[in-house]
Amino acid sequence: MRVTIHQPQFLPWLGYLDKIDRADLFVVLDTVQFKKNEWQNRNRIRTADGWQWLTVPVLHHFGQRVRDVAINPSASWREPHLRALEMHYARAPFRDRYLPELREIYAQPWTKLSDLNLAVIRWLLQAYGIATPVRCASELTAREEPTDRLIDLCRAVGATQYLAGPGAEGYMDKPRFEASGVELEIQEFHHPVYRQVYEPFEPNVSAIDLLLCAGPDAVNRLRSRRESHDRAVVSVR
Repeated sequence: MRVTIHQPQFLPWLGYLDKIDRADLFVVLDTVQFKKNEWQNRNRIRTADGWQWLTVPVLHHFGQRVRDVAINPSASWREPHLRALEMHYARAPFRDRYLPELREIYAQPWTKLSDLNLAVIRWLLQAYGIATPVRCASELTAREEPTDRLIDLCRAVGATQYLAGPGAEGYMDKPRFEASGVELEIQEFHHPVYRQVYEPFEPNVSAIDLLLCAGPDAVNRLRSRRESHDRAVVSVR
């Protein structure tokens, strides 16, 4: 069984969904330290000027785990997010199909960032038609050291393969991980190019961009570069 593990991101990008789509199980790493100014409470959407951040304001302190980070109840963020999505995707072919569903998620009384992120991730997976099951690391027992944590989580769910992101060498001891008996694979993500609301093409924005532009065909666009790359590798061999 191939497992992938990642922190819960807000409105994640296509590379994040690609990792989940390649796996038999996705473990949400909600037990690690929250990192300010990264992707756990913000992401980017396409605009006429390039892109802009959508940020969920949070209350946190240094060393706090992702699962414990609270959303700032005094800050206004829901309506500004939704107004930005409505405005910048006014000409997106599938805006009216998906934005009402996202608006329902925003309307819920979220207090914890990880709960919001998990709801958004599950919605994106459902909208894309990605059926990979999702579990949270907080439901499992694992050590704190990064490589030990990954080994323990993989063993806890019965993984035979672990699909890591391209930056794996920066946070894990590869020889020690491989000695655990779990096969290590590194994701090779090839970003699809598709017609956006604005030109020229802007990669690495939230996966909601492709969804609103391509609708039910979004998952095929996500997989297209992967499949063409795999065919090319086979032909070379």
